[in-house]
Amino acid sequence: MIERVLFAWSGGKDSSLALHEIHRTGAYIVTTLLTTVTEDYDRISMHGVRRQLLEKQAGSLGYPLEVVLIPKSCTNEEYEAKMQRVLERWSGQGVTGVVFGDVFLEDIRTYRERNLGRAGMKGVFPLWGSDTGELARRFINLGFKAVVTSVDGEVLSGEFVGRDYDNQFLEELPEAVDPCGENGEFHTFVYDGPIFQERVNVARGEIVLRENRFYYCDLVAQEMTQEAESWQ
Repeated sequence: MIERVLFAWSGGKDSSLALHEIHRTGAYIVTTLLTTVTEDYDRISMHGVRRQLLEKQAGSLGYPLEVVLIPKSCTNEEYEAKMQRVLERWSGQGVTGVVFGDVFLEDIRTYRERNLGRAGMKGVFPLWGSDTGELARRFINLGFKAVVTSVDGEVLSGEFVGRDYDNQFLEELPEAVDPCGENGEFHTFVYDGPIFQERVNVARGEIVLRENRFYYCDLVAQEMTQEAESWQ
């Protein structure tokens, strides 16, 4: 019997590759995409992508979307309590686990598995242990298209934000920066690729510096007008 799982969807490249792998193996049935959104900004947490684009992604992928809203100053306790309620609800409906795109951070995996265990669920990590340089090249060679939406200015120049995630981007990355940004150096938004039914058309907007550290490139759906509300 094939197990039913949730998919922890960030909208970025690692999520896309992990979902591609789940499709390829056919080992699990994905019931819904699960995404954390910062309610103060109405954007994907950490990635800074508008919810509207997240919803367009989910629609193109052909999956229902469940959004977990958290405040911008969310504590671990608040986050875990909100997520616990969601996991327990899905566990009660026969969903056995959650798929993540994590690659090598042991502490993150341990944290996820501990929280899942409280709800009687398990973690599924289809990319775990892979070489991130190889993963980055595979992502590009498969035909995925992505934009770099946020950059940690302490490890990477703000000039990298808003760029296409492509071979040139990889070639110009400093040697100390992981090619998949696994340590949080940068995040991406995927708008096309083999798992999408149609391209999510986006336009690059303003670049914002937050906390005097993190650079964000605002993306808007192309059908939105130039008067779209700026990121306050």
